[in-house]
Amino acid sequence: MSLVIAAIRTGTDPVGKLPPASFHHWMDTPLLCPKCDASYNLVVDYYASVGRFFEEESRRPIMLLKKAIFLGHGNGHRVSHFETSGVVVTSHTHPETTPAATSAPEPPAPPRRITRGSRLIQ
Repeated sequence: MSLVIAAIRTGTDPVGKLPPASFHHWMDTPLLCPKCDASYNLVVDYYASVGRFFEEESRRPIMLLKKAIFLGHGNGHRVSHFETSGVVVTSHTHPETTPAATSAPEPPAPPRRITRGSRLIQ
């Protein structure tokens, strides 16, 4: 079974599903963004976290999560939930309404016509 680790931003609820496990273990040491004060708590299967080789097995997924958090700084940490199993990092964002979606829709553009004898499209 592969190790699945989720990083959830402190102060937010998980957006996606938590890693498959009977019991979840919230790790004591959070991952911090090196450029600001954003922190992410790690969630992992309890039985995997108390295993003998957890230090070696979790090194690569934790490095990928650190890199994703560092790259997420450019987006203002909009992503509040990262998840990885060691190869690909999946990001989950809150389904928020954008300001453009709440404003009035734009009127449709007038239809364009092609005139005879002209090379221009109006």
